Amino acid sequence: MLTIKQITENTDEVIRGLEKKHFKDAQQVIAQVIELNNKRRSAQNSLDKNLAEVNSLSKTIGSFMKEGKKEEAEKAKARVAELKESNKSLQENMDTATADLQTILYTIPNVPYEEVPEGFGAEDNVVEKMEGEIPELPADALPHWELAKKYDLIDFELGVKITGAGFPVYKGKGARLQRALINFFLDEARNAGYLEIMPPTVVNQASGYGTGQLPDKEGQMYHCNLDDLYLIPTAEVPVTNIYRDEILDEKDLPIKNCAYTECFRREAGSYGKDVRGLNRLHEFSKVEIVRIDTPQHSKESHKEMLSHVEGLLQKLELPFRILRLCGGDMSFTSAICFDFEVYSAAQKRWLEVSSVSNFDSYQANRLKCRYRTADKKTELCHTLNGSALALPRIVAALLENNQTPEGIRIPKALVPYCGFDMIN
Repeated sequence: MLTIKQITENTDEVIRGLEKKHFKDAQQVIAQVIELNNKRRSAQNSLDKNLAEVNSLSKTIGSFMKEGKKEEAEKAKARVAELKESNKSLQENMDTATADLQTILYTIPNVPYEEVPEGFGAEDNVVEKMEGEIPELPADALPHWELAKKYDLIDFELGVKITGAGFPVYKGKGARLQRALINFFLDEARNAGYLEIMPPTVVNQASGYGTGQLPDKEGQMYHCNLDDLYLIPTAEVPVTNIYRDEILDEKDLPIKNCAYTECFRREAGSYGKDVRGLNRLHEFSKVEIVRIDTPQHSKESHKEMLSHVEGLLQKLELPFRILRLCGGDMSFTSAICFDFEVYSAAQKRWLEVSSVSNFDSYQANRLKCRYRTADKKTELCHTLNGSALALPRIVAALLENNQTPEGIRIPKALVPYCGFDMIN
């Protein structure tokens, strides 16, 4: 979340940034934050003043008693009692203002960087780069859900039987392709210096608040009511929360972690042709890369992460494009975000397969994730993450783009992981 210092010292800049994200009533909400902070500070100052007076009077009472000045001692005791009664009210006012302030801060999104373009939605995103040849498929080319059925790779109907729509069952070479991609992505991340983590796939409420998934205004997280735990929508949540309430050493940054997990998203309100097959699922596999860095180096880290994802798509021989997201299409927590999309030749459309974001200090402030500088000062870290990569739409594009009369060709980089070079 935004820091009070950021809001009070750069008010106009914060409001402009929130308006770029089309945050409703930005001026009024920021004014309310400043008002609550002033109330909290005023109560705190009065409380501190009263406590100082109580401490002083307590010492004076002892001196009066020793000197036999009973009347003066009684007056001092009465004043202490008066101050303590006043302190109760001041403490209540301060606690209320603090709680209200925290509640409002949780509802305010991150402020986008200057280089984030203006815009309302996906149509306003800026194409930064396109690479790779879009394959020319014959007129009778099949979409991935038909290919999955033809070669018995994925059973969508069986998933409905076992669980419900959006929970496919991978079979045979389809399952082996999933495992191959996971291992390929993990090996590539490890070779790039990322430490592999195997975290839980359910988290507590504090973890959800730490990375900004809570409060869940869109109702996209699966909630285990009995235990008050949440199924993770991405490995970003448990991996970043490793560093919640931690003070790291500057010399150890950037920290680079990667993790494969299953991810769970309700995708409430999603329907229609664009969610068919693997295009949008409730459960899917993903490898995530996460970095904890200093403010001075985080933009360089972001560039390195973008290059890493680009390299994966090149090795998979998939045509892709990189989009710089506009303010209106960015996530709640991002300061800047780039999406990677691959071209699905049979569907004739672009499919998002990765988002790589820099959150600046927004998540770190929620997490209380800090680092100690060389001169022993404590500062908030910057956090970053990216999909490297999410499997469903990668699989969709691989199946569709590589279909031939003989079967489906496997990219060379994946053959050692799959153990086969064709699906037929």
